[in-house]
Amino acid sequence: MTEGILLAVTAGIMLGVYALPEKFTKGFQYENTWSLFFLLTMFVVPVIASIVLIQGFGEIFSQMPMDLWIKMGLASFLWGIGVMMWSKAINYIGLSLGFSIFIGTVIFIGSLLPFAVDGLPDNESLILILTGILVVLLGVVLKGKAGLIREKDEAALTKESTAGGMKGSMATGILIAIVGGLLATGFSYANAVGRPYLHEASQAHGNADWVTAVAVMFPIFISGGIVMTAYFGYHLSKKKAWAAFKTPAFGKNFMLILFMAVFHYAASALFAFAAFKLGESGNTVGYAIYNTACVVTAIVSGIITKEWVSASPKAKKLLYAGVACMVIGIVVIALGN
Repeated sequence: MTEGILLAVTAGIMLGVYALPEKFTKGFQYENTWSLFFLLTMFVVPVIASIVLIQGFGEIFSQMPMDLWIKMGLASFLWGIGVMMWSKAINYIGLSLGFSIFIGTVIFIGSLLPFAVDGLPDNESLILILTGILVVLLGVVLKGKAGLIREKDEAALTKESTAGGMKGSMATGILIAIVGGLLATGFSYANAVGRPYLHEASQAHGNADWVTAVAVMFPIFISGGIVMTAYFGYHLSKKKAWAAFKTPAFGKNFMLILFMAVFHYAASALFAFAAFKLGESGNTVGYAIYNTACVVTAIVSGIITKEWVSASPKAKKLLYAGVACMVIGIVVIALGN
């Protein structure tokens, strides 16, 4: 169990920092950065990783039942829409608040969803797990409140009216983050429903246990990438942003975005392996730990990049209280497992 918890925390840290390089790209519009990111993380990285790392790659997926392809494909398609909306929310409301609201929704729905696939654990474990999830959610609420106060503090410092465009932008960003979080829980379902077959098939071809995580990610990422390709292809043309790829900073931007892509993919695969290591309730417990570690890391990243430099003491106290609640929640969830 300890190994599974550590793996889930590591995966969450990786997911929490993956978007950080986006702040340092130059000459790219939003569409340039995220279209290149999704191309790399949804197609290039998983295809190369799967072909190189999975023995019997062709046989495993050619023999995969069609109903499983459909279940994983549809759930992953929704997850793809959710992740795309997440990237949009970050641009509206910042890294810290965007992560908190999005991941809060993901934890609440995504941690409970696997129970519908895997069944319920014993009553004592179930109570502890649910209590831990609620404590984690309290932390998310506190950090969301901290983010809202921070926005008001920044508006007051710059003498902007909070009754105008800023509130509209904030409300839009929060709505995008919530809806995106709901859709992104398709990842948890796809992982839960696809793992049994893919683990058995992977083992039959002599692969190590951890390779199953790579196998599970292949249909999830390919299916999720379809919607993102269509979305960003349309917006690159609509906003005439294709020319921005010719910036002199393209080489630097590409390396930064490649880092994002590799970390995003590796974090997801590591979570899938952590869920396996955590046992019967691994999808639920691992998902809560994974996403909590992600939010805590994103908060720290936000502080490092000075997102909170203009925040009042009240906002910062709420932020730290939220982080504390999420850490306590992880411990309670771990005890429940």
